Amino acid sequence: MPEVPAYTAAEVKAAETPLLAAGEPLMARAAAALARIVRDELPRDDASGGTARILVLVGGGDNGGDALFAAADLAGDGHHVDLALVGRRAHEEGLAAALAAGARIVDAVAATDPCDVIVDGVLGIGTQGDPVLRGVVRDIVAAQLPAVRDGATRVVAVDLPSGLHPDSGTTADGLVLPAAVTATFGAVKAGLVRGEGPALAGRVILVDIGLGPHLADAVPQAVASVWRIDAARPRRRAGAVGRRRAAVSVRSARRSSAG
Repeated sequence: MPEVPAYTAAEVKAAETPLLAAGEPLMARAAAALARIVRDELPRDDASGGTARILVLVGGGDNGGDALFAAADLAGDGHHVDLALVGRRAHEEGLAAALAAGARIVDAVAATDPCDVIVDGVLGIGTQGDPVLRGVVRDIVAAQLPAVRDGATRVVAVDLPSGLHPDSGTTADGLVLPAAVTATFGAVKAGLVRGEGPALAGRVILVDIGLGPHLADAVPQAVASVWRIDAARPRRRAGAVGRRRAAVSVRSARRSSAG
């Protein structure tokens, strides 16, 4: 497996800053890669003809935006995509894109129903203090944990599992959805290779969104072995409707950051 440096959240955010100032579409890159990674985790023998049930846990930060734009792509594929809006707010353009593509908003009760894949887009590197899950998302995670631990439901974490500290790899109370795969954007976060990170992150896929040159002066905190490195690239969807949906998703995401 490739070995790459791991950085603190502050180092990654500093590397993103000049790219965002230049108008680079970091969120569009991240979301397109996230959707591809989720597709790889969908069941291959689905009895409904290849249509999977996907629950997207949507936080109020950029992780929630990444998850919503990925949800738009996945709903456009014809999958059943449910959105649990667990933050104080949601990325408005990402939410509009997901709903236009066919995703639906569900309440906390429906968010505990069985599903094939959970996209964990609640907390990211912008979280201040201990990244503990609070409120309704705690109930959803607690209800879904047995199916996740039994292997009936797979989790794809957006940048890092929610509840895992991005630098230390610690958890405040242990209530974290263990991921089958973590799609981490721009650089591996140090918390994925420290503390409880390796046990909770699953296979780590590094998505290259163009931060490399801006991390040249940063001090690596650790060395991480990743499953693979993905180059971010937009997905081209066939058909007029697909092109319209993709255009809404990418155009809206151009104005936002990634994680």
